[in-house]
Amino acid sequence: MTTAEAVERRRGVAEVPDAPDEMALLVADVFEAAGALRRSGEAIAAAEGQTQARWQVLSVVSDEPLPVARAARRLGITRQAVQRVANDLTRDGLADFRPNPDHRSSPLLGPTPQGRRVLGEITDRAAAAHRVLAADLAPADIAAARDLLRRVTEQLRLQEGE
Repeated sequence: MTTAEAVERRRGVAEVPDAPDEMALLVADVFEAAGALRRSGEAIAAAEGQTQARWQVLSVVSDEPLPVARAARRLGITRQAVQRVANDLTRDGLADFRPNPDHRSSPLLGPTPQGRRVLGEITDRAAAAHRVLAADLAPADIAAARDLLRRVTEQLRLQEGE
């Protein structure tokens, strides 16, 4: 039984939940889902000899090379964490640093051809896992969940700006 289910059971079915209670349960469910998705992501990446962190960094710089600091902001993690992963990726020939025309001391990180190949293999493996995961879920339910999460995220961003 999940934490959220336990709280709901204690609360009882006759009681009408209010928004703060439901938000607390949503937060608990999101954290639980995030943990399960991280474990799944680690397994997917490991099948290709990578980690989820390496997968995420390769992915975030796959459309356009980025400075490490900007990649970190997009991923919501520290610059130092991305720098460590970037150094490992470059050491292994999966990414490289390129001159940044806008800032000499902040080179751009981008995938090498080998890095693109590895990223493609991980992405294909993830797509297969996502098809299995979504098999018993209605597309409209997935879309509604995504919409709600985007709105919650936007509310959080607005609060952070206060």
